[in-house]
Amino acid sequence: MSWEKQGHIYAPDGSFWWAKSYAHLPTVLLLDDVVRVYYAGLDENKYGRIGFVDLNPHNLNEIVYVHPEPTLDLGMLGTFDSCGTVPSCVIQHEDTFYLYYIGFQRAERVPYMLFTGVATSSDGVHFERYSHTPILDRTPNEPFSRSAPHIIEVDGIWRMWYWSCTHWTKQGDLVHYNNVIRHAQSTDGINWQVSPSICIEPSFPDEYAAGRPWVVMTENGFKMWYSIRSHSYGYRFGYAESNDGLTWQRLDDQAGLIPSLTGWDSEMVCYPSIANINDELILFYNGNRHGQTGFGYAIWKDN
Repeated sequence: MSWEKQGHIYAPDGSFWWAKSYAHLPTVLLLDDVVRVYYAGLDENKYGRIGFVDLNPHNLNEIVYVHPEPTLDLGMLGTFDSCGTVPSCVIQHEDTFYLYYIGFQRAERVPYMLFTGVATSSDGVHFERYSHTPILDRTPNEPFSRSAPHIIEVDGIWRMWYWSCTHWTKQGDLVHYNNVIRHAQSTDGINWQVSPSICIEPSFPDEYAAGRPWVVMTENGFKMWYSIRSHSYGYRFGYAESNDGLTWQRLDDQAGLIPSLTGWDSEMVCYPSIANINDELILFYNGNRHGQTGFGYAIWKDN
């Protein structure tokens, strides 16, 4: 079983003031007549804002619309998202779209802090923040960063898997985060109760981060694709399975996607976003420089 690459879809051409480069963290939403993919474009100062493109559901290589303005701009000066907003997942609940996003705040002794915000919309285009403070903020057990969630609703319960920084490490002039994936649940999508155990954590000697999980629920349990970062190979995909969504078995050799020999995703593959489109499991993902070359897609094949 593996992902069969279908090619590159989109990267900004530099004509938008807010998206001079990058299409960071593609985040899929299925609508009645289009497949919408939200992304973060970076301006000339590397501040991220959320926009989207619409794709033909019968030909995902065909872009039918590119939204010209941000659908969620920077937060107010001094807030947790004043240096960037990056999409992570979008949930349509009744008549409201919930956009869960990563809020960037630049720092001095570490590069940034990341916390989770949510914005709501009635049309999936114009979003308003729920709050100027994050819905996943610092806690005594998680004092550094908590973000990049993926959320699904299961029997009336909102279940979240998210990126949690355990500590920062300094090696010479380089400072990098150390991350795990954790689980939380909610009855309203706003207030979250964190599970005590860690779902996924780095395990090989040179791994230091696991993040941006995407969970698919099947008849046989839960499947998760996520990004792994290491000192030796940069970014690659991980894969795990679980019966209950809490205890996971890593099966990274079954992730099914590796960098190409040449081209836009030849250096890395990262940041999965997955949807069932026309009875096929479709993966949207970033390639080189974690989004500088934009995003493409692949189809799951049972070989």
